Formats: sequence, structure tokens, C-alpha cells
Amino acid sequence: MKSVLVIEEENLLRNLLALAINRLPKHNLIAEASNNLEGYDLCLKHKPDLVILGLVSRGLHGYEILSRLKKRWPKQNVLICTSVNCRSALRKLIRIGITGYIHKSASLDELEIAINQTADGTTYFNSDTVKVIRELLDSKESDKTDPLDSITKREREIIVLVAEANTNKEIAIKLGMSVRTADTHRANILKKLQLPNSVALTRWAVTNDLVSTIYSKS
Repeated sequence: MKSVLVIEEENLLRNLLALAINRLPKHNLIAEASNNLEGYDLCLKHKPDLVILGLVSRGLHGYEILSRLKKRWPKQNVLICTSVNCRSALRKLIRIGITGYIHKSASLDELEIAINQTADGTTYFNSDTVKVIRELLDSKESDKTDPLDSITKREREIIVLVAEANTNKEIAIKLGMSVRTADTHRANILKKLQLPNSVALTRWAVTNDLVSTIYSKS
């Protein structure tokens, strides 16, 4: 039996992943986590054959837990299940060392194939993803610095808060800083990512799966 651990913030998707795993006769769902910090601790405890990982989570981001897992256990099998499909994010995931990638729009049959393969250590990428990977390898893009790599933990927190439509004053209160510091951070982030405004930054955050949806204030 192959042990599988699911880390996914969205309750519905996490439950569906659990159901899919339980349908497979040679796989055993040993634990579920709704956030990456909890998920990382469960990985340390259970040492699963396969980790199914969503990228978006409050606290520790998916890229960070993936990096930690691969640093601790280089051969850890990780299947990314996400809505992200931008080239820079895919390039970063491949560079860190994922075993497979499946989009949230995939069918249940495709998900089961992906789980079967990656739990055994065989890579799984659908045809569209393979095409992007080949394009990245054949182009000079693979040598470019990933914008995600330049974003600090504090800047990532601010990006998420901006995407949730917080003002500089609200960001300052939530992160325990002055309004001027929050404004400076926001300006530096826009400059670093070469984006014109907060709307573009929100779109960038969604595209790179730093947030799952575009939030609006009620």
C-alpha cells in the first residue's frame, strides 16, 4: 500500500481528493491538512509515499513547503494540484523538483492516473504541461531569474493583503508597521515586479497562486 497525504486549503477539493484516493485499492490516505504548516508537520510525522499539495495557503506558501520537503527528503514524491498555469510558476515548481502536476480542472480519471504514477515515483505531466516544459527548455526563459524568487516573505504577505483589497493603513495595522512603511513596501513590490498598479499586482498574485481568488472587501 502506498501512503498518501493531502494538503489543500479548499475544503471541497480536499474532500474530493480524499474520495479519489480511497477509490484506489493500492493507496491509503493517512492524513489531511487544510494548511501548509500543519501539512509539513504531518509529513514529518508520517513520511508518506506521496504528498498531494495545493499551492495556496495562509502562512507557509506551497512553494516554501515544497522546498522544505525536497531539502529534507530529496526523493519525496509530490503531486501538485493547482489552478496555476503560468510559465514562471511551472518553471519554479519543476526547478524545485515536483514529481507531477495536475490542473484542478482535470477529470477524476486523470487524477487517479496521476496519483498512481507519482506514488510510484514516476513523473506525471499532461500533454499541455509537457509542451510548456519543452518550450521552457528550448528557450532562454529557463535561464531567466524567476520573479517569485525575488519576493521576500514579508513582501508575499503584503501582496496577499493587497489582493484582498486592504488599504495601506489596514496592511500596517495587520502587520504591525507604520503606514509609510506599508506604502514603501507596496511601491517597492510594484517596482520589483515591473507592474503599474495594485490591480495588476492582484492579477499577478492570482496567476502565481499566491491567492486562490481575487478577494473584495465587504
